[in-house]
Amino acid sequence: MHKVISASRRTDLIAFFPEWLSEVIQAGSVQVLGPSGHSYTVDLSSENVHTFVLWSKDFSKLVSDAYGIRSALRRYEQLYLLFTITGLGGTFIEQGVPPPAPAVDQLDALIDIVGSPERISVRFDPVVFWNDEQGLNTNLHFFKALAPELSMRGIKAVRFSFTQWYNKALKRAKKHNFNFYDPPEEEKLDYTRQLADIAADKGLQLYACSQKFLTQVEGVEPSACIDGNLLHRLHPSELPVSKKKDKSQRRKCGCTDSVDIGSYTQHCPHCCLYCYANPKM
Repeated sequence: MHKVISASRRTDLIAFFPEWLSEVIQAGSVQVLGPSGHSYTVDLSSENVHTFVLWSKDFSKLVSDAYGIRSALRRYEQLYLLFTITGLGGTFIEQGVPPPAPAVDQLDALIDIVGSPERISVRFDPVVFWNDEQGLNTNLHFFKALAPELSMRGIKAVRFSFTQWYNKALKRAKKHNFNFYDPPEEEKLDYTRQLADIAADKGLQLYACSQKFLTQVEGVEPSACIDGNLLHRLHPSELPVSKKKDKSQRRKCGCTDSVDIGSYTQHCPHCCLYCYANPKM
Protein backbone atom coordinates (compact mmCIF):
# COMPACT_ATOMS: atom_id res chain seq x y z
CA MET A 1 0.00 0.00 0.00
CA HIS A 2 1.17 3.54 -0.76
CA LYS A 3 2.46 5.34 2.31
CA VAL A 4 2.05 8.78 3.78
CA ILE A 5 5.24 10.77 4.33
CA SER A 6 5.32 13.20 7.27
CA ALA A 7 7.79 16.09 6.99
CA SER A 8 7.92 16.65 9.88
CA ARG A 9 6.63 16.60 13.44
CA ARG A 10 10.20 16.67 14.75
CA THR A 11 11.45 19.87 13.13
CA ASP A 12 10.38 22.48 10.59
CA LEU A 13 11.91 21.04 7.42
CA ILE A 14 10.20 23.44 5.02
CA ALA A 15 11.26 26.58 6.90
CA PHE A 16 14.85 25.63 7.74
CA PHE A 17 15.93 22.57 5.76
CA PRO A 18 14.37 23.02 2.28
CA GLU A 19 17.66 22.34 0.50
CA TRP A 20 18.09 19.02 2.33
CA LEU A 21 14.46 18.10 1.71
CA SER A 22 14.72 18.90 -1.98
CA GLU A 23 17.86 16.79 -2.28
CA VAL A 24 16.43 13.68 -0.60
CA ILE A 25 13.23 13.89 -2.65
CA GLN A 26 15.25 14.04 -5.85
CA ALA A 27 17.43 11.18 -4.62
CA GLY A 28 14.30 9.07 -4.06
CA SER A 29 15.18 7.88 -0.55
CA VAL A 30 16.49 9.12 2.77
CA GLN A 31 18.24 7.71 5.82
CA VAL A 32 16.54 9.00 8.97
CA LEU A 33 17.84 9.01 12.55
CA GLY A 34 14.80 8.25 14.72
CA PRO A 35 14.09 9.53 18.25
CA SER A 36 15.43 6.40 19.92
CA GLY A 37 18.76 6.61 18.10
CA HIS A 38 18.07 3.96 15.47
CA SER A 39 18.20 4.84 11.78
CA TYR A 40 15.92 3.69 9.01
CA THR A 41 15.66 4.14 5.26
CA VAL A 42 12.55 5.66 3.73
CA ASP A 43 11.59 5.19 0.09
CA LEU A 44 10.49 8.57 -1.33
CA SER A 45 9.82 7.46 -4.90
CA SER A 46 6.62 9.00 -6.21
CA GLU A 47 5.13 5.63 -7.22
CA ASN A 48 5.17 4.50 -3.58
CA VAL A 49 4.00 7.70 -1.86
CA HIS A 50 0.29 8.34 -1.35
CA THR A 51 0.53 11.84 0.20
CA PHE A 52 3.38 14.08 1.25
CA VAL A 53 2.34 15.89 4.45
CA LEU A 54 4.21 19.08 5.29
CA TRP A 55 4.16 20.67 8.77
CA SER A 56 5.43 24.23 9.16
CA LYS A 57 5.09 27.64 10.78
CA ASP A 58 6.53 29.29 7.68
CA PHE A 59 5.87 28.05 4.14
CA SER A 60 7.59 30.98 2.42
CA LYS A 61 10.37 28.73 1.07
CA LEU A 62 7.77 26.48 -0.55
CA VAL A 63 5.99 29.49 -2.06
CA SER A 64 9.24 30.90 -3.50
CA ASP A 65 10.52 27.47 -4.62
CA ALA A 66 13.75 27.93 -2.66
CA TYR A 67 16.32 25.26 -3.59
CA GLY A 68 13.76 23.81 -6.01
CA ILE A 69 11.65 22.39 -3.16
CA ARG A 70 8.32 23.26 -4.77
CA SER A 71 9.45 21.77 -8.07
CA ALA A 72 10.70 18.61 -6.33
CA LEU A 73 7.38 18.10 -4.56
CA ARG A 74 5.44 18.27 -7.84
CA ARG A 75 6.27 14.62 -8.47
CA TYR A 76 3.78 13.57 -5.80
CA GLU A 77 0.09 13.33 -6.61
CA GLN A 78 -1.01 14.88 -3.34
CA LEU A 79 0.40 17.37 -0.86
CA TYR A 80 -1.32 18.13 2.44
CA LEU A 81 -0.26 21.05 4.61
CA LEU A 82 -0.49 21.55 8.37
CA PHE A 83 0.19 25.25 8.88
CA THR A 84 0.65 26.43 12.46
CA ILE A 85 -0.47 30.04 13.03
CA THR A 86 -0.84 30.93 16.70
CA GLY A 87 -0.65 34.73 16.59
CA LEU A 88 2.55 34.58 18.67
CA GLY A 89 5.03 34.77 15.79
CA GLY A 90 7.73 37.37 16.36
CA THR A 91 7.11 37.55 20.12
CA PHE A 92 9.44 36.29 22.85
CA ILE A 93 7.37 33.07 22.90
CA GLU A 94 7.97 32.29 19.19
CA GLN A 95 11.02 34.37 18.40
CA GLY A 96 11.92 32.84 15.04
CA VAL A 97 8.38 32.54 13.68
CA PRO A 98 6.97 35.07 11.19
CA PRO A 99 4.41 37.50 12.61
CA PRO A 100 0.80 36.45 11.95
CA ALA A 101 0.06 38.83 9.05
CA PRO A 102 2.87 37.57 6.75
CA ALA A 103 1.96 33.99 7.68
CA VAL A 104 -1.69 34.48 6.75
CA ASP A 105 -0.60 36.13 3.49
CA GLN A 106 0.99 32.83 2.42
CA LEU A 107 -2.35 31.04 2.33
CA ASP A 108 -3.50 32.09 -1.14
CA ALA A 109 -0.31 30.82 -2.79
CA LEU A 110 -0.45 27.61 -0.76
CA ILE A 111 -4.00 26.86 -1.88
CA ASP A 112 -2.80 27.24 -5.47
CA ILE A 113 0.12 24.87 -4.83
CA VAL A 114 -1.95 22.06 -3.26
CA GLY A 115 -5.00 22.54 -5.50
CA SER A 116 -7.72 22.86 -2.85
CA PRO A 117 -8.26 24.59 0.51
CA GLU A 118 -9.33 21.16 1.81
CA ARG A 119 -5.69 20.13 1.59
CA ILE A 120 -4.70 22.72 4.18
CA SER A 121 -5.43 22.53 7.89
CA VAL A 122 -4.43 25.43 10.11
CA ARG A 123 -3.14 24.57 13.56
CA PHE A 124 -4.06 27.21 16.12
CA ASP A 125 -1.82 25.26 18.41
CA PRO A 126 -0.98 25.69 21.17
CA VAL A 127 -3.18 28.10 23.09
CA VAL A 128 -0.79 29.61 25.65
CA PHE A 129 -1.41 31.50 28.89
CA TRP A 130 1.16 33.43 30.90
CA ASN A 131 1.40 36.04 33.62
CA ASP A 132 3.40 39.24 33.60
CA GLU A 133 3.17 42.68 35.21
CA GLN A 134 0.00 43.39 33.19
CA GLY A 135 -1.73 40.25 34.47
CA LEU A 136 -2.88 37.16 32.55
CA ASN A 137 -2.05 37.06 28.83
CA THR A 138 -3.04 34.61 26.09
CA ASN A 139 -3.09 34.21 22.32
CA LEU A 140 -6.64 32.81 22.58
CA HIS A 141 -8.13 36.11 21.40
CA PHE A 142 -6.16 36.02 18.14
CA PHE A 143 -8.54 33.34 16.88
CA LYS A 144 -11.22 35.99 16.35
CA ALA A 145 -8.96 37.66 13.78
CA LEU A 146 -7.71 34.40 12.25
CA ALA A 147 -11.10 32.72 11.72
CA PRO A 148 -12.45 35.09 9.02
CA GLU A 149 -9.16 34.91 7.11
CA LEU A 150 -9.53 31.14 6.88
CA SER A 151 -13.25 31.18 6.13
CA MET A 152 -12.94 33.62 3.23
CA ARG A 153 -10.35 31.31 1.62
CA GLY A 154 -12.41 28.13 2.05
CA ILE A 155 -10.09 26.61 4.68
CA LYS A 156 -12.40 24.82 7.11
CA ALA A 157 -10.25 22.55 9.32
CA VAL A 158 -8.67 24.11 12.41
CA ARG A 159 -6.73 22.01 14.89
CA PHE A 160 -5.94 23.27 18.36
CA SER A 161 -4.80 22.26 21.82
CA PHE A 162 -3.76 23.90 25.05
CA THR A 163 -0.05 23.90 25.86
CA GLN A 164 1.22 20.63 27.30
CA TRP A 165 4.17 21.46 29.53
CA TYR A 166 6.51 18.49 29.09
CA ASN A 167 9.63 18.33 31.27
CA LYS A 168 11.85 19.78 28.55
CA ALA A 169 9.52 22.76 28.15
CA LEU A 170 9.21 23.21 31.92
CA LYS A 171 12.99 23.52 32.24
CA ARG A 172 13.07 26.00 29.37
CA ALA A 173 10.29 28.12 30.89
CA LYS A 174 12.21 28.27 34.16
CA LYS A 175 15.44 29.14 32.37
CA HIS A 176 13.76 32.05 30.57
CA ASN A 177 11.69 33.16 33.60
CA PHE A 178 8.51 32.48 31.66
CA ASN A 179 5.64 32.55 34.14
CA PHE A 180 3.19 30.36 32.26
CA TYR A 181 -0.28 29.50 33.50
CA ASP A 182 -1.83 26.09 32.86
CA PRO A 183 -5.61 26.40 33.34
CA PRO A 184 -7.56 23.55 34.95
CA GLU A 185 -9.74 21.42 32.68
CA GLU A 186 -13.00 23.24 33.45
CA GLU A 187 -11.40 26.53 32.52
CA LYS A 188 -10.03 25.04 29.31
CA LEU A 189 -13.54 23.87 28.45
CA ASP A 190 -14.83 27.42 28.94
CA TYR A 191 -12.13 28.77 26.63
CA THR A 192 -12.94 26.06 24.10
CA ARG A 193 -16.56 27.18 24.06
CA GLN A 194 -15.34 30.63 23.11
CA LEU A 195 -13.35 29.17 20.21
CA ALA A 196 -16.28 26.98 19.15
CA ASP A 197 -18.64 29.95 18.99
CA ILE A 198 -16.26 31.82 16.70
CA ALA A 199 -15.66 28.75 14.55
CA ALA A 200 -19.38 28.07 14.14
CA ASP A 201 -20.00 31.68 13.13
CA LYS A 202 -17.36 31.42 10.39
CA GLY A 203 -18.20 27.88 9.21
CA LEU A 204 -15.01 26.30 10.54
CA GLN A 205 -14.57 22.84 12.04
CA LEU A 206 -12.53 22.61 15.24
CA TYR A 207 -10.47 19.50 16.02
CA ALA A 208 -8.89 18.98 19.44
CA CYS A 209 -5.36 17.57 19.12
CA SER A 210 -4.58 14.85 21.70
CA GLN A 211 -6.95 16.42 24.24
CA LYS A 212 -10.12 14.42 23.81
CA PHE A 213 -11.81 15.92 26.89
CA LEU A 214 -12.28 19.10 24.82
CA THR A 215 -14.72 17.24 22.56
CA GLN A 216 -17.30 17.64 25.32
CA VAL A 217 -17.83 21.05 23.76
CA GLU A 218 -20.37 21.08 20.94
CA GLY A 219 -18.70 21.60 17.59
CA VAL A 220 -15.33 20.12 18.58
CA GLU A 221 -14.20 16.78 17.13
CA PRO A 222 -11.12 14.68 18.01
CA SER A 223 -8.21 15.40 15.70
CA ALA A 224 -6.33 13.14 13.37
CA CYS A 225 -3.85 15.64 11.96
CA ILE A 226 -2.82 12.94 9.50
CA ASP A 227 -6.14 11.33 8.60
CA GLY A 228 -6.07 8.36 6.22
CA ASN A 229 -9.80 8.61 5.54
CA LEU A 230 -9.50 12.26 4.53
CA LEU A 231 -6.35 11.74 2.47
CA HIS A 232 -8.04 8.86 0.64
CA ARG A 233 -11.08 11.00 -0.16
CA LEU A 234 -9.00 13.96 -1.36
CA HIS A 235 -6.52 11.96 -3.43
CA PRO A 236 -6.77 12.80 -7.15
CA SER A 237 -6.69 9.08 -8.05
CA GLU A 238 -8.65 7.99 -4.96
CA LEU A 239 -5.78 5.69 -3.97
CA PRO A 240 -6.40 3.65 -0.80
CA VAL A 241 -4.18 4.29 2.20
CA SER A 242 -3.80 2.91 5.71
CA LYS A 243 -6.54 3.95 8.15
CA LYS A 244 -4.82 2.30 11.13
CA LYS A 245 -3.75 4.34 14.15
CA ASP A 246 -0.12 5.37 14.05
CA LYS A 247 1.38 3.36 16.92
CA SER A 248 4.54 5.47 16.93
CA GLN A 249 2.62 8.50 18.20
CA ARG A 250 1.29 9.38 21.65
CA ARG A 251 -1.53 7.20 22.99
CA LYS A 252 -4.00 10.08 22.76
CA CYS A 253 -2.95 11.01 19.22
CA GLY A 254 -5.57 10.17 16.60
CA CYS A 255 -3.28 10.18 13.57
CA THR A 256 -3.19 7.29 11.12
CA ASP A 257 -0.05 5.62 9.76
CA SER A 258 2.71 7.75 8.31
CA VAL A 259 6.51 7.70 8.10
CA ASP A 260 8.29 10.76 9.48
CA ILE A 261 11.51 11.80 7.76
CA GLY A 262 12.64 14.54 10.17
CA SER A 263 15.15 14.20 12.97
CA TYR A 264 15.52 15.93 16.34
CA THR A 265 19.16 16.47 15.33
CA GLN A 266 17.90 19.00 12.76
CA HIS A 267 17.52 21.73 15.35
CA CYS A 268 14.69 24.19 14.65
CA PRO A 269 15.53 27.91 15.10
CA HIS A 270 11.90 28.96 15.68
CA CYS A 271 12.81 28.94 19.42
CA CYS A 272 9.25 28.41 20.68
CA LEU A 273 9.34 28.40 24.48
CA TYR A 274 6.76 25.60 24.75
CA CYS A 275 8.47 23.30 22.24
CA TYR A 276 8.78 19.62 23.15
CA ALA A 277 11.33 18.87 20.40
CA ASN A 278 14.26 21.29 20.29
CA PRO A 279 16.98 20.26 22.80
CA LYS A 280 19.23 23.26 22.10
CA MET A 281 17.18 26.07 23.66
